[in-house]
Amino acid sequence: MRRLKLTLARSLTGLLAVTGLLASSAATPAVAASPPSSPASSAVAPPGAPGAPGGSGSAPTVSFKGAAFDTCNAPSLADMRAWRSSPYRAIGIYYAGRGRHCPVQRNLNKNWVTQVHAMGWQVLPVFLGSQAPCVVAQNKKGVPIGSRPVQQGRTEAGQAVEQARALGMLAGSALYLDLEAYDVHNASCARTTLDFVRAWNKEVRGRGYLPGFYSSADSGVRQIEQARVAGKSDMPAAIWFARWHTGPALYQEAALHKDAWQHRRIHQYAGDAAETHGGRRLVVDRNQVDAPVARIG
Repeated sequence: MRRLKLTLARSLTGLLAVTGLLASSAATPAVAASPPSSPASSAVAPPGAPGAPGGSGSAPTVSFKGAAFDTCNAPSLADMRAWRSSPYRAIGIYYAGRGRHCPVQRNLNKNWVTQVHAMGWQVLPVFLGSQAPCVVAQNKKGVPIGSRPVQQGRTEAGQAVEQARALGMLAGSALYLDLEAYDVHNASCARTTLDFVRAWNKEVRGRGYLPGFYSSADSGVRQIEQARVAGKSDMPAAIWFARWHTGPALYQEAALHKDAWQHRRIHQYAGDAAETHGGRRLVVDRNQVDAPVARIG
C-alpha cells in the first residue's frame, strides 16, 4: 500500500490541491456500530449465505465515515495526540504479514492500540502478507503466493486473526488484506491470487472477523469486482482501492459497480504526502472512508 508506485509520479502541486478537499470532506466524521450487510449490489446474499459478510450470531461491526491516513510505521503516541488537530480521525496500521515494508513496528502494541482508540482514533488494520506471483513491485517479489494458494491463504488468515486479537481487536473487526499491484492479464497468476484471497476471506470470516481487501483499482480491485459479478463466493466484505492523483471519490470508481460495496469502501487517493499537524510532521497516504474498522477492547 505504502509502496504502490507503478505509475504514481509524485506531484507536490497535486497533493496540495487535494488538501482542501480532504478538510471539507472530513469535517464531520461519523462512527456507528452496525450489523454486517452484504457488499454486493446485483446479487445481494442474505445474511448467513455463502460469501455474505456475516450471519446470525456474528459479532457487531463498527463503521466509520471520514478521513484517514496510513503510514509505514505506526506513529508515536505523541504524534497521534498532536494529529488530533488534523482533519483525520482514523489511521491505517500495518499490524502483521511477512510482506510489510516496515516489519519492525516499535510503537505498535496492545497499549498503543488502546491509547490511540481512547484518544478518539478509529483503527484500520492492514495485513500485508504474501503477494501475487506476478506482483509488479520489485521489493515484493520475495514473498510470493506459492503452489498451494488455498492452504496458504488459510494459514495467513489465521495469522491475521491471531495478531489482531493480540493487539486487542475484537471479533467483528475489519481486517484488510493488502495485495500490491500485479499483472491481472497473467491468467495463471491471477487465478492463483484469487484462490489465495478467497481462502483468506473465508478463514477470516469463519473466525468471526470481517475480511477486507486492499489493492490498486486497476489490478486486484478490478479482478475482485469481476469475480463478484461472476457470482464467486467468499468475496471481501469491504474494498479499499488505490487510485492516486484524484480527489476522494468513493462511489465514482470506474473499476467498481456504483452500487457494489455500499458503505464498505475506502479510497486511497494520494500517497507519500508530507503533512504537519500540532507541530508533528509525518509522511502519509490519504484516504476517504465509508467502511468498517476495528473493534477495540
